[in-house]
Amino acid sequence: MTRPRLPFLRAASRLAAFAAATAGVLLTLAAPANAAAPTGRYVALGDSYTSGPLIPTQVDLNCLRSSRNYPSLVATSVGSSAFADVSCSGATTEDILVGGSGALGISLPPQLSAITPDTTLVTVQIGGNDIGFSGIITDCAEASLSSPLGSPCKNRYTAGGVDQLQARIAATAPKVTAVLQAVHRAAPGARVVVLGYPAIVPDSGYGCWPVVPIAYQDVPYLRSVHKSLNGMLASTAAANNATYADVYAPSIGRDTCKSSGTRWVEGLVPQNAAAPFHPNARGEQGMANALLARLNS
Repeated sequence: MTRPRLPFLRAASRLAAFAAATAGVLLTLAAPANAAAPTGRYVALGDSYTSGPLIPTQVDLNCLRSSRNYPSLVATSVGSSAFADVSCSGATTEDILVGGSGALGISLPPQLSAITPDTTLVTVQIGGNDIGFSGIITDCAEASLSSPLGSPCKNRYTAGGVDQLQARIAATAPKVTAVLQAVHRAAPGARVVVLGYPAIVPDSGYGCWPVVPIAYQDVPYLRSVHKSLNGMLASTAAANNATYADVYAPSIGRDTCKSSGTRWVEGLVPQNAAAPFHPNARGEQGMANALLARLNS
């Protein structure tokens, strides 16, 4: 697999045509990790929600990876003896298991190859690109122009009485299972944590079109798809001897419709350094806090 990976950023170029947190989250990470959190070698696997595209400082331009993403924050807080972050923008489960290429077209080995037998902690955040998330956002934004008060995106994806997005989520479950089983084989003694995805649209109501160009009636639909994806990740983790870290619940009230000083995920036109519809530094810190809390629970 050698094709360049630019899923959300490529989608942003189409979306640009439509463009005319509490203090504790902002200022601190969770308390220093105690003995419950593994302090040995930590390997982070994942996609752009893990890597943190366009968040300063970018330390890997091929994977659009930030030094302020949640794995880096967690490794520092835990005091990991060794740390490998191989998350990459655009990654799918195939990139973890087989390999691919990054934004610059540079070939990459399987993310799995970073795991050694002595690894004690592995985090996995994957699945969004497997269901075509960037294309979904782009399609729904474009459809909103024709019917901002309606549900053009839902109508498209449920035409014929079959919800295509729910089907994609179901089809992704065995792929995530394969990733987790491969991780356990590579590091039998590691603690494995699967992260969900933070809120993009508000947890209630009908959004904020045209600031975030999703039609009013499509917002509840996309929210349900998002929650179904997270639910699949949670159940797949439980079925494969992994822990699930919920980053959605702490992100409620910090979605794309909130102010620039509150939101965790940026909208079509970012007001904080981040890619469109991606976590900003506050969101990465929030996910770090949620992961640390789960590790220490």
